[in-house]
Amino acid sequence: MPLHLTLAEPVPRDFDVTRRYVRVRERRDDGFVEFDFSIGDPGLSVELVMSAPDYESFCATHHVFHLSDDEAEALDLEQLKWRYGQPGLAE
Repeated sequence: MPLHLTLAEPVPRDFDVTRRYVRVRERRDDGFVEFDFSIGDPGLSVELVMSAPDYESFCATHHVFHLSDDEAEALDLEQLKWRYGQPGLAE
C-alpha cells in the first residue's frame, strides 16, 4: 500500500544564478561532510564530500544559503512527485 506524506510544498523561488544553496546530508565521524550544492535552484544539485574545514571554506567562498529542514523535506516531497507521479506518494 502506498505511503502518503503530508509536508509543505516547496517555496517557489525565482531562478537566480547568484544564489548558492547547501543541504547537509551527513557530518561523518571521520571528519567529512556530505552535502548537496546547487546554483540558482535548490532542486538541481550535485552531491559533494569534503573535509569539514574545506566544507566551511567552500561555503564561505560561495556565500551559500543553508536549506532548513522544512525546505529539505519539501524538496524530498517534490522528488517523490516526479518519481512516482503524485505528490507525497512514496511507494
